[in-house]
Amino acid sequence: MRQLRRGSTGGATAASLTAILALAFAGGLPSASALAKDIKVCLIAGKTGPLEAYAKQTENGFMLGLEYLTKNTMKLGDDKLEVLVKDDQLKPDRGKSLLEECYSDDGADLAVGTTGSPVTLAMLPVAEEKKKVLIVEPAVADSITGDKWNRYIFRTGRSSYQDALAGAAAFPTSGEVSVGMLGLDTAFGRDGVAAFREALAAMRPNVKIVAEEYAAGNTADFAPFAERLFNSLKDKPGKRVIGFIWAGPHPMAKFVDMKPDRFGIELAPGGNILPVMNSWKQFAGTEGGIYYYYNFPTNPMNDWLKAEYQKRFGAPPDFFVAGGFAAAAAVVAGLQKAGSPDTEKLIAAMEGLTFDTPKGPMTFRKEDHQAQQEMYHWRIKKDAKDNDVLELVATIPANNMPLPLRVK
Repeated sequence: MRQLRRGSTGGATAASLTAILALAFAGGLPSASALAKDIKVCLIAGKTGPLEAYAKQTENGFMLGLEYLTKNTMKLGDDKLEVLVKDDQLKPDRGKSLLEECYSDDGADLAVGTTGSPVTLAMLPVAEEKKKVLIVEPAVADSITGDKWNRYIFRTGRSSYQDALAGAAAFPTSGEVSVGMLGLDTAFGRDGVAAFREALAAMRPNVKIVAEEYAAGNTADFAPFAERLFNSLKDKPGKRVIGFIWAGPHPMAKFVDMKPDRFGIELAPGGNILPVMNSWKQFAGTEGGIYYYYNFPTNPMNDWLKAEYQKRFGAPPDFFVAGGFAAAAAVVAGLQKAGSPDTEKLIAAMEGLTFDTPKGPMTFRKEDHQAQQEMYHWRIKKDAKDNDVLELVATIPANNMPLPLRVK
């Protein structure tokens, strides 16, 4: 980063001052752009609405990441990092306007966000129009690094397809398995089910999705969705499973109340935040895939995060805390390598960049700027208790997940 050399002119003569002024007018002194300055980063999150917990975790993780990586100085070299936090309220139009405000009115050098996939998709064209980097965290819709992508977009968050590959790895490799899916009726849910279907075909061809249902996030009565899935599965041979692609308050408990076991149907909820997974303790042996669970990665950065988060918040770091930290790691590593917040220098520095996170190393794939990263296959413990629900079955290396390129 830029370094400013300071010296004393307290004893300078009139002649030397004249020489200094002449040098300045001739362009010999450092220009204002070479001096230390604030680097502004805008963090946009859906802090109002059903995903408030996700947004709060992301912000906590992002600020902790900057603290750790700058050794509590919030500076890179002589440049100070300033973070502007904005709430998009999960509204696409508001998210778009806020990002425009960040880049144009606030003078942000780059931005990070946001919680919901529909809001993120509305923000992507703004980054392209303003020619500024947007690091996507934690929205997962595949189209973000697919057909809606542009060169200013980088994503530390996992994609729906990475989730799907991790979920597929949790299914048996042999025997007939029929799956019914309940997805959130958003880009996140529909992309997630489509990705899961494709991932199963690639990794578990013995597992078939035979039915799909989509529900709004504020659905109160899940009985019609459950009954249609039960009817699609109950006469299928082999193993029968209902899977979920869901964000916000999870409907699994309501499905349990409708007794899917009377049809021999199991539930596969997927990974989620700790308060949700704490309600699954009675489902010992249930397996799934997840982006992060605090006890799975073993590295100094995650050790610090676990200890510090427990001390400050009275709980282990959760799913989206790790994501926020990873976004901060990308910001710091990109700026350090680029030596400047200039957009073109940042893009050149970040393409192919490998950087450390609490999950371990991530690498921005050059072609679509998606962070390639490890995922985890988990099982609910027999003796599960609050905030100690999962045991690690296997770490799924990034190079074992056939993540397709979807950019145009």
